[in-house]
Amino acid sequence: MTDPTSPVTTAPVTTAPVTTARSILFVPGSRPDRYEKAAASAADLVVVDLEDAVGPDDKTTARASAFAWPGLPAAALRINAPGTDWYEADLAALTAAHASNRAPTAVLLPKADANTTEVTAASLPPGTALLPLIESARGIRDADATADCEGVVRLVFGSVDYAHDIAATPRPPAEDELLHARSTLVNASRAAGLAAPVDGVTLALDDEELTEREARRSRDLGFGGKLALHPRQLPGIHRAFLPTEAELAWARRALEAARTSNGGAIRLDGEIMDLPRLHQARRILAQADPPS
Repeated sequence: MTDPTSPVTTAPVTTAPVTTARSILFVPGSRPDRYEKAAASAADLVVVDLEDAVGPDDKTTARASAFAWPGLPAAALRINAPGTDWYEADLAALTAAHASNRAPTAVLLPKADANTTEVTAASLPPGTALLPLIESARGIRDADATADCEGVVRLVFGSVDYAHDIAATPRPPAEDELLHARSTLVNASRAAGLAAPVDGVTLALDDEELTEREARRSRDLGFGGKLALHPRQLPGIHRAFLPTEAELAWARRALEAARTSNGGAIRLDGEIMDLPRLHQARRILAQADPPS
């Protein structure tokens, strides 16, 4: 496998639309030598991280590196949280970049709740897609209001920070201890008409099987994507968000049975197939084509 930390001179920057990205890969803002490597990976969307991955003494240089990167307009940027010493400077840099058409395609807002999301959305350059990171009890409480904020296009679950905030001990791969929070974000997204939310990271970088199992669990709950910390996690995430062969076979048989019936509910494999199940079958077939 290619060393993900090795610098490269040129790389195509291609991302799926923010609302359909299955994989969102973080790259530390303080490591510009990794930017293009991340952009050339299989990630649907790359996020240059100015927050958790960057120490206090490196914030200013990381911000300068991020906004100097030619690939930033096709990537996303995680800024620092409101109330920190670096938040206002991040917003100022975004405004300046927007004026020269160098702004990122989307902004991830950490520690988001309804109030901070609304304030940040009003402060961002026009047309900026905002992805609030829900990673606190307050954020989960405000999920519906946050999803309704102008400029918000997708919710993202900061599962690690949230578990710390509520003093929970999630146990992979099911992490049933956080099920209520995940369901809250899926419901809030659907009610607000947003794209399916993005689930949190898998911390075990070398356990690709665990990454895939957690990503499939996310898909089964109604999430549309998952955060990644390393390029080796991407293949498992992408596989998890595609239907299995068994699911595709069931969907095809269900729709064929419906086509040959006279309408109304039908029986398939001993189960009643009504309209919602047929919608599910169509959704499964649609998921077979990954974003491009």
